[in-house]
Amino acid sequence: MKKIVALAGFCFFTSSALFAQTAPSDVSKVAVLSTATAVTPVEALSVNKAEFDFGKIPQGKPVTTEFEVTNTGKTPYKLDNVQASCGCTTPQWDKEAVIAPGATAKITVGYNAAAEGPFTKNITVTYNGTQSKVLMIKGEVWKTPATSAPTNESLKELN
Repeated sequence: MKKIVALAGFCFFTSSALFAQTAPSDVSKVAVLSTATAVTPVEALSVNKAEFDFGKIPQGKPVTTEFEVTNTGKTPYKLDNVQASCGCTTPQWDKEAVIAPGATAKITVGYNAAAEGPFTKNITVTYNGTQSKVLMIKGEVWKTPATSAPTNESLKELN
């Protein structure tokens, strides 16, 4: 008997929840119209590469790469900000340059390679006030030996 009462209660609750989700016909038409007229911003920035792999680099030897961005929109814009995910990565760009439609600009990204091991760093480019694009650099820093290699004494015998 308890199972029947529980099952009946479950069915009642489920059917109530389903019917509560059904909207009147006029309201659903308004929802469809407002969704159809929503405008999504057009992306106005293309990048020659979204990711760059430095591969293996020696510790303590800073490295750089350049990303080229192109204005694919119809109006000029500025790069508002270029922000790295940590202090070991330094982006540089012309902060005052206005990029005309079809024109390009360069973002130089440096990595200081102080810490040993693999790394992945994001660089967020903000433009047109609210739009952004994420670039990425990665690689692996290998530890350089503390001393030079020992001399090969057998080379003296060859002379």
